[in-house]
Amino acid sequence: MPSYLSPGVYVEEVSSGSKPIEGVGTAVAAFVGFAETGPVDEPVLVTNWTQFTQNFGQFTEGAYLAHAVYAYFANGGGAAYVIRVGGGSAEQPAPTGTELPSEGAGKPIVVRALKAPEQGRQLSVEVQEATERGDDAFKLVVRFGDEEEVFDNVTNRRGAANVATALRKSTLVAVEETKGATLALPAKNTRTTIAEAPSGALTVQDYVGDPEERTGFGTLEAIDDITMLCVPDLMTAYESGQIDMDGVKAVQLAMIAHCELMADRVAILDPPPGLRPQQVVRWREEIAGYDSKYAALYWPWVKVADPRSGKPVFLPPSGHVAGVWARNDDTRGVHKAPANEVLRGVTDLQCGITRGEHDRLNPVGVNCIRFFPGQGIRIWGARTLSSDPEWRYLNVRRLFNYIEKSILTGTSWVVFEPNDHFLWNSVERIISMFLRRIWRSGALFGRTPEEAFYVKCDEENNPPENRDAGILTVDIGVAPVKPAEFVVFRLAQFSEGAELKE
Repeated sequence: MPSYLSPGVYVEEVSSGSKPIEGVGTAVAAFVGFAETGPVDEPVLVTNWTQFTQNFGQFTEGAYLAHAVYAYFANGGGAAYVIRVGGGSAEQPAPTGTELPSEGAGKPIVVRALKAPEQGRQLSVEVQEATERGDDAFKLVVRFGDEEEVFDNVTNRRGAANVATALRKSTLVAVEETKGATLALPAKNTRTTIAEAPSGALTVQDYVGDPEERTGFGTLEAIDDITMLCVPDLMTAYESGQIDMDGVKAVQLAMIAHCELMADRVAILDPPPGLRPQQVVRWREEIAGYDSKYAALYWPWVKVADPRSGKPVFLPPSGHVAGVWARNDDTRGVHKAPANEVLRGVTDLQCGITRGEHDRLNPVGVNCIRFFPGQGIRIWGARTLSSDPEWRYLNVRRLFNYIEKSILTGTSWVVFEPNDHFLWNSVERIISMFLRRIWRSGALFGRTPEEAFYVKCDEENNPPENRDAGILTVDIGVAPVKPAEFVVFRLAQFSEGAELKE
């Protein structure tokens, strides 16, 4: 209390103690992948494409990170944290592969070592005649000391027997794929020695990292404003054979676990490339089997024009989707389902879909991307991967993330305040004011605020034993709006002579 010693008029600035709650940001993405240059395992904030190139260089052959970030900004993204993983440092790039001797036209097959050379153990690849001696078929024998792997009846053509697909099972070597290029037929009865160490070879841990060591996406635990997590280059490692399907599942489960731990962000998952509708259903239900309200899956891959050459290239959809989420939040609000939105820059899809096939995919949480004549290519799904009906819709999950984090941030002043009626009324008032603003924006269901939400903070939920323990409890309930996912128009005939009642 101030001391007044002489007569006069005094002016004092008085604070009410309580402060209004301000909404937090809802559209900050995190991307994890491979880059041409830049710091490794260090989150770097970029707000436009120019900043990305200044920190991480241009597009990298065979990597999707730059494409995903480019698509994010093109579709409306405003800010993103980028983490470069793998490859050591810019001064020590990953080694290149070794070309197999070839015959005929096409790009030579490039083989890269997955194991470091050791004294007395030489890594080699032999090309032999195939057992079935089919057209263009050959046999690869990979040896590393006493270890031997045999891949018979493989071809340089696209398809299930393609050499790159076959060598995904190898633990010794991997084939570097070149999308769109025709592979040359390797020369028979040749032997190639591979001398490079696999310093560029990746493991699941390179992606997942460690929060304490500040590596991988584990370092994102220290950043509070992230709301989306994308790892597009997980599919790069899968396509090159460095990580198998079990590795893909392990990384995506770690993404989900990270988002569930933080409870303020959602993982945008990419499916493996080239899956048909029946295959993606099987992968979703029998192989992946994820069940989380903090993850969403989008299919199929999208075709874009490579900004470097203009040639078409297929990309995992997570970068485009994250941009649409950001654009939707900015134009409509986080409560609006990020669906029925056009994907900018997409020229085609890796796989089309029929209504019957969509009927199989939507119920299991696969958000499809579809082409509609005259309307372009659009996201046509807004579900999480949760089996809980309460958290079925993505906009509900993200709305709760927004409300929870905004209240958490906006009420930090309450800590250590006197736990009495005055504080209870203040807290109830500022939270009610905040939820009223959300209701007015159309995010909550109800004709009146009383129908849309409630806030309770009184003697009933703050009994003496809780106050003695230093606990303040506030009960909050909200009624989120749900998307009109199925629109039904009921048409009926009525007799022309029917009498109309006023």
